[in-house]
Amino acid sequence: MNVPFLNLKAQYDTIGREVDQSIREVLSSCSFSGGPFVERFEAEFAHYCGCCCAVGVGSGTEALWLALLGLGVTAGDEVITAPNSFIATAEAISLCGAAPVFVDVDEDSYTMDPTSVEAAITSRTKAIIPVHLFGQMADMDPILDIANRHGIAVVEDACQAHGATYKGRRAGSLGVAGCFSFYPGKNLGAYGEAGCVVTSSPELAEQIRMRRDHGQARKYYHRMIGINGRMDGMQGAVLSTKLKYLDAWNEARRTHAAEYDRLLAGISPLTTPVEMSYGRHVYHIYAVRVPKRVLVMSALAAKGISCGVHYPVPIHLQDAYLSRGEKGRYPVTERCAEELLSLPMFPELTGEQIGYVAEQLKELTAEG
Repeated sequence: MNVPFLNLKAQYDTIGREVDQSIREVLSSCSFSGGPFVERFEAEFAHYCGCCCAVGVGSGTEALWLALLGLGVTAGDEVITAPNSFIATAEAISLCGAAPVFVDVDEDSYTMDPTSVEAAITSRTKAIIPVHLFGQMADMDPILDIANRHGIAVVEDACQAHGATYKGRRAGSLGVAGCFSFYPGKNLGAYGEAGCVVTSSPELAEQIRMRRDHGQARKYYHRMIGINGRMDGMQGAVLSTKLKYLDAWNEARRTHAAEYDRLLAGISPLTTPVEMSYGRHVYHIYAVRVPKRVLVMSALAAKGISCGVHYPVPIHLQDAYLSRGEKGRYPVTERCAEELLSLPMFPELTGEQIGYVAEQLKELTAEG
């Protein structure tokens, strides 16, 4: 049996007619850059997240970058985040001219450890970016409490957490801004590159709208230096079509995760993901921790099972950020980088496929 890590074609097969129709509408209207299809999606996604505003942009990286610029983050500032993430989180900080300051992650959730945050704050700290990793939100209450006491903005990196909740509130709605990626493989994925910032601050939303469009307040009148960071109409139309399925797709992921949990329970030394009591995990990634990962991954591949690794090199040990932390400084993050193995996870995954993955993984673990 072959089990892909991700199968975008399976999803398209279920909604292809609707997607094709939405794309034809864009083509017939020639609304290719921004325009009504993007505006419709922005309104729908803001409502979905429980925010008053959403601003569509070209990628999740741009969402983070423009949100920080809109908050006034600039050269000489510091922004606290976690090194257990995709590099885009730190890149957005660096693109503002600011410095990322890392804190380690929690052993169970793999998200920012709130107990490490306060000690990392200095007079230059301008923002905190907790990363909602793998589909699970960071523990936001203590992070927000620390930030509020110090007058620091919190920007949620929700690029892997579409529809996840924290104490009943959706990802993106707790900080001053929430940033999303719609890379095709995400729980809500575009058919190309796209991103979005959600916020309940109309002033911040307007800042981001201008910055994504060359700083224009209106055509050819530039209030500030900006970029070409607009979402295109095709992606807006596709995302509107797919948004109404997001909750059902997330529920399918949760069902798959529960079956993995059941089949892999009690297998030592394998560790399955922990859903924290404060929230609802949407399993963008189902990552187990296993010793001898390289050997296990290779053996699974030989059985037709494709897996992934998120992430093999922590940000602080990447060549681009070696100045931000030496090896051993963030031990939980570094253990995760050595042990985490991402199993196949997508809504259309079948029970037979999950059973096969679990069976093969159990056999490999038993063999040591």
